[in-house]
Amino acid sequence: MGLLDDLKGKAQKVIGGNEQAIKDGIEKAGDFVDSKTGGKHADKIDSVQRGASDFVDKANDQPNTAPVAEQNPVVGQPPVTGEPRQPGL
Repeated sequence: MGLLDDLKGKAQKVIGGNEQAIKDGIEKAGDFVDSKTGGKHADKIDSVQRGASDFVDKANDQPNTAPVAEQNPVVGQPPVTGEPRQPGL
């Protein structure tokens, strides 16, 4: 499992049952940053807040599985790694 998948799995465990508190924290943090920057980056901050809130909403809906490239290969086929070799090398 890759690092991002591991972090996502840990986030899903932390989020479980705390969705509203986490979303409130996301909102407060965004508002704090917005106040410190004088509203210069309000559109970007709002976008990040929406993305983070959406992640919290979807965290328990998505199965925690490894990407296809990291799953065990089919028996009898060698794993595919790195760059293909050029003929004659």
